[in-house]
Amino acid sequence: MRTRAWVRRLAAGVSMALLVPATAIVGGMAAPASAGFNDRAFDFWVDSGMGPIKSRILPAADGNRERVVYVLDGMRAPEHLNGWEIETDIPNALAAANINVVMPVGGMSSFYADWNAPSEFFGIPAGGPGNSGSGAANALAGGPGKSYRYQWESFLTNDLRNALSERLGFRNYRNGVFGLSMGGSAALTLAAYHPDQFSFAGAFSGYLNISAPGMREAIRLAMLDAGGYNVDSMAPPWGPNWLRMDPFVFAPNLVANGTRVYIAAASGLPSAGDGPNMNTVNGMALEALALANTRSFQVRMATLGGGNATYSFPAYGIHAWNTWNDEALRMIGDLSNNIG
Repeated sequence: MRTRAWVRRLAAGVSMALLVPATAIVGGMAAPASAGFNDRAFDFWVDSGMGPIKSRILPAADGNRERVVYVLDGMRAPEHLNGWEIETDIPNALAAANINVVMPVGGMSSFYADWNAPSEFFGIPAGGPGNSGSGAANALAGGPGKSYRYQWESFLTNDLRNALSERLGFRNYRNGVFGLSMGGSAALTLAAYHPDQFSFAGAFSGYLNISAPGMREAIRLAMLDAGGYNVDSMAPPWGPNWLRMDPFVFAPNLVANGTRVYIAAASGLPSAGDGPNMNTVNGMALEALALANTRSFQVRMATLGGGNATYSFPAYGIHAWNTWNDEALRMIGDLSNNIG
């Protein structure tokens, strides 16, 4: 009976997400910026198969080089700063907990994956100037991941990892990684396939069952809206590359690796900090979908005997930065105890 109830909830969540206006399907929406540029952080450029990529580094308060976390953005990841630095004070909280913070910049709609091809539609290469806006009108515009093939997994687990070790002396194993929405799904993927690098992974409002009915098309709409990207360029439908990205599918890796996993999704009910507007309505629908995915993943982990996961399901919260900020504060202690 419980399984059927979650199937019904998943279907309802997918339907809600598909009914949300395209301008609102996001992986990092809405609340006004509350932090912004941090003058204690510095730019760290690393060459890659995608060209030079910027990350922002915020050193640990005590100067250690042993404790490192990678902080991943959402679907609308901009090209100038990581969303966690723009929208929250979480990087400062991590640094105060004596954790070195690595904030990759860019990767809109990428899922931080190695894509099958540059994003294009109907065999027509992207052309014209790219921009950081959103909407299907950008589908044939140029820009990151369109003029070249996204190779984010390779960058994070090879190029950036090695550069941090060689140039800054950061420990390159027993690191942590966490993210929101798109970045939460990606954090689990990175930990599942690179257990030597990541001993901890956190996912907030992640889409953790992307092969469930309706999920690929929901992601298609989200990627069209977030920069005009084509999910088929990322991974062909239901092929090995797609299944490799699905946390529900690769959950056995996380259990076998003994990765410490922190998973969170809110109820979709607005909190006192969520205003009466369309962003709140849209965030409710998106969080309902994330919650259904997350509950499905929880059941999957339980069937595998996954005692390495901690779950947080707050009674209030939508798909928005204030929700993720609060969840990150709850997670810091667990992260701190399982890295370095």
